[in-house]
Amino acid sequence: MPSFDIVSEVNEVEVRNALDQANKEISTRFDFKGSDARVEYKEKVLTLYADDDFKLKQVTDILAGKLTKRQVDVRSLKYGDVEKISGNKVKQAITVRTGVEQELSKKIVRLVKDSKLKVQASIQGDAVRVNGAKRDELQNAIALIKKSITDFPLQYQNFRD
Repeated sequence: MPSFDIVSEVNEVEVRNALDQANKEISTRFDFKGSDARVEYKEKVLTLYADDDFKLKQVTDILAGKLTKRQVDVRSLKYGDVEKISGNKVKQAITVRTGVEQELSKKIVRLVKDSKLKVQASIQGDAVRVNGAKRDELQNAIALIKKSITDFPLQYQNFRD
C-alpha cells in the first residue's frame, strides 16, 4: 500500500555553519567593536547575547540571514523572551524545532480526514504517516497539506509505492 511520512527536520551541520559565520561577522563588524555580542548553540537551543536590545535585534538579523543562505528554514525557530543579565546586557534563547509537534500532528490528521480523500493519516511519534490506495490520492494529500499549513516547515519523505 503506497504511503509517505510527513516530518520536520533541520540540518544540524548547516545550523552550526551558519552560527560560525554569524559569530565571525559579529566579531569583525565595526558597530560591535568592544561589545560582548555572540551566538552559542547547545542541544537544539541557540542563545544570543548582546549589550542591549538594539544590538540583540542586529544579531538576530545577522543569524537569520546566515541561516537563510544555508537553506535552513527560519520558520523552524521558536523565539523565547528577551532576558536581562548582569548590568545592561541581554540574552535570548531560540529553540530549533524538529519533529512534528503533537498539536500540529492532530491538525494534519483532522485536515486529511475532513478532505474526503481516500487516504488515512496516523501519528507515528514525531511524524505523520499517510497511507492510500493510489499514488494520485497521496499526491493530492501532499498538495492539500502544503496549501493549508504554511507556518511550519514540513518535509515529505519515504514515499513508497
